[in-house]
Amino acid sequence: MTELELRPGPGGVRLIRDLAYARAYTLRVGFTDQSYVDLDDPHRLEFDYVQRIADAVDAHAVPGRRLRVVHVGGAAMTLPRYVAVTRPTSAQLVFEPDAELTAFVRQHLPLDKRSGIKVRPEDGRAGLAGLRDEYADLIIVDAFVGARVPAALGTAEFFADAARVLAEDGTVMINITDRAPLGYARRVLAGLRAAFADTVFVAESATLKGRRFGNILIMGSAVPLPVNRLAERAGSAAFPYRVVHGARLDQLAGAAEPYTDADAEESPAPPDGLSHFS
Repeated sequence: MTELELRPGPGGVRLIRDLAYARAYTLRVGFTDQSYVDLDDPHRLEFDYVQRIADAVDAHAVPGRRLRVVHVGGAAMTLPRYVAVTRPTSAQLVFEPDAELTAFVRQHLPLDKRSGIKVRPEDGRAGLAGLRDEYADLIIVDAFVGARVPAALGTAEFFADAARVLAEDGTVMINITDRAPLGYARRVLAGLRAAFADTVFVAESATLKGRRFGNILIMGSAVPLPVNRLAERAGSAAFPYRVVHGARLDQLAGAAEPYTDADAEESPAPPDGLSHFS
């Protein structure tokens, strides 16, 4: 079986087997590839932006250290699986509002019973609001409805709540997509800068220079982020990313104002024909 389908039609959900590996699949929602999972090797992340998020997880603490991680957005749970295998005994909470999708994924790409991964059928904004102060070491926001980031996940209020939920040295990271002149990304960045003392902006040079619609990872923390380690990993990748920090980040941010709940917007729609953002 090379393909499994949950919902037929243009907006359907499919698991497409990677014929190069015995138990590896891509989860496609509509025309967007949202997750890649290799059950035999959770280290195989496939999408470049997912590897950049994994780099940030790896850099957050010494190898193997147990972490408390909140994931806003689950899909096929690529990153929770990665954390479970690289940092056993970590406590992970996933907010994924599509319960039918989660059941489909669990049936065909089962989680280890001792993975430490718990999935709640809630949207990330409401789920985060219900967590106690200093609950998490990491908050990873990688949530899309179709090909767009929900408006509620890019606001100053959302990032202020993330700051409340994080431990003193915790980090939030959000994966978004944008294109030149990066108006959406700058406003999301402004929201993070309002809530956190240190921020970084990670993207391919082609995206930064306006030549390509692509993924952007923005991180925030109350303590200094491991910028040099992130830059070393991102710069040595097969498809290098740039890590923008300090004065260069000030220049990039410009005079952008944070989104608020009153004027929030979804991320821009991708150009026609672009099916995924790896």
